Amino acid sequence: MPEKVTVQGTVAEGFEGVREEFAAVLAEERPGHADAQLAVFTGGRQVVDLWGGDEVTGTTLLNVFSSTKGAAYLVVALLAQDGVLDLGREVAYYWPEFGAEGKADLTLRELLAHRAGVVGADTGFTDEELTDDRVIAERLAGQRPYWRAGTAFGYHGLVIGALAGEVVYRATGKTLQEVFEERVRAPYGLDFHLGLPEELEPRVLDIQPMDPTPAQRAELDAGAVSRHSLGGIAFNLHGERPTDLVEWANTRLARARGNASAAGLAHATAMAKMYAAAVGEVDGRPPLLEPDMIAEVGRIHSEGYDLVSRSRGAFGLGFLALSDDYPALGAGAFGHSGAAGSLAFADPRSGVTYGYTRRRFAFPGGAAPENGRLSAAVMRAATEAAGVVG
Repeated sequence: MPEKVTVQGTVAEGFEGVREEFAAVLAEERPGHADAQLAVFTGGRQVVDLWGGDEVTGTTLLNVFSSTKGAAYLVVALLAQDGVLDLGREVAYYWPEFGAEGKADLTLRELLAHRAGVVGADTGFTDEELTDDRVIAERLAGQRPYWRAGTAFGYHGLVIGALAGEVVYRATGKTLQEVFEERVRAPYGLDFHLGLPEELEPRVLDIQPMDPTPAQRAELDAGAVSRHSLGGIAFNLHGERPTDLVEWANTRLARARGNASAAGLAHATAMAKMYAAAVGEVDGRPPLLEPDMIAEVGRIHSEGYDLVSRSRGAFGLGFLALSDDYPALGAGAFGHSGAAGSLAFADPRSGVTYGYTRRRFAFPGGAAPENGRLSAAVMRAATEAAGVVG
């Protein structure tokens, strides 16, 4: 029998079922695997703040990997809303060097929808280069795309934040990380960091690698991608020293520089609160995004066969379109997941926002499978609570 994991934290009245589901998820994990956090906001108010495991607390900071991308896309959406960026403009209008090798006509909207075709560099990156978005952008400006730019899509897993960030830098003179700090993190006091101050290091827990069972290991081996496939190139496995994502994420350099694709540090409450601020009033502040932009970021921009993941995918304006994978969510729900299993999203129709983190990589990678159960429990509780209020 798995050892019992104590669930700590609070839930609002009506969300007791979410606590029970979270407890059940943790109880099913093997010993040493159950460090996780769950947070939910409805209508800008926190209704779930839970955590459990051996070392994690509600304010422990964890690397959220590609859930970081949600912060990056929020910055771009804000600048587009302000008129500083035009989604229909060519990327090369802002960043002339990017127009090389047949990329001159690619628009910012297409770039965000993972249609650029520059998922990596031919010779790969060093781990240090991968910590620096401006170095990544410089390398990829002259890179030949792996498919004709704009004609198909594939997940730009480690570089999309750098590509979007270079557009932000050329248009504003500030890095994407600086704009996020000024417009989002600091005003709301969010513990979501794209570049972690050294004094916060004691609050960080290193991410733990996946610990698959023998059957899971066999499944992983059977589905492993070639180093020189699009998937291998996108995750920097083809260079002289293939990147170990866990090892890379746990370095001080990666945390300090805050690669906007995969090196953000946060806890679940910060993630859920960021999305709450994006779509609704929080702390007496109006929503960051106006209704038209909320609709734009959640509208599907790329859908079908993803050339990198070799599976079906759907992207909004950078954000993942989530309603197919999580049927409890409404059309237009948007967010992002991360490699260790994290997930954060906004469901604008219901006003629910969600953040989940875990310390150990979940099998088989990407959003942890338990997010399906947890998000369904959250939406069920929110629907019932709205019915009572109504």
